Amino acid sequence: MPRRNQPRKPHRRSESADAHVGDGSLFGNAVAREESGPSGYDDERFMVRQIPGARATKTYRCPGCDQEVRPGVAHVVAWPSDSGGADDRRHWHTGCWAGRRTRGLTRRWS
Repeated sequence: MPRRNQPRKPHRRSESADAHVGDGSLFGNAVAREESGPSGYDDERFMVRQIPGARATKTYRCPGCDQEVRPGVAHVVAWPSDSGGADDRRHWHTGCWAGRRTRGLTRRWS
């Protein structure tokens, strides 16, 4: 029996399956997960959502390094889980959010 010389298409999970991963909640079209806060906010819990570079269309100021998160750069959005308002969301570089426990904020979380 002859073999096909075409690569297999990768198996893709449905969006409904992605919406129930972990203890995250659905926020927009992406899954938000709950994590501990940055240094100084250790007792608070934050909802965190990944933003792919293709969906990043504005410039934001990262509170972790006080540098710009430019359009087209993948990053994370974090907001306190108890408020959840649009005014409380902050856009962080992925590396700054990952290192949030080892350094303090350079911008005041207001």
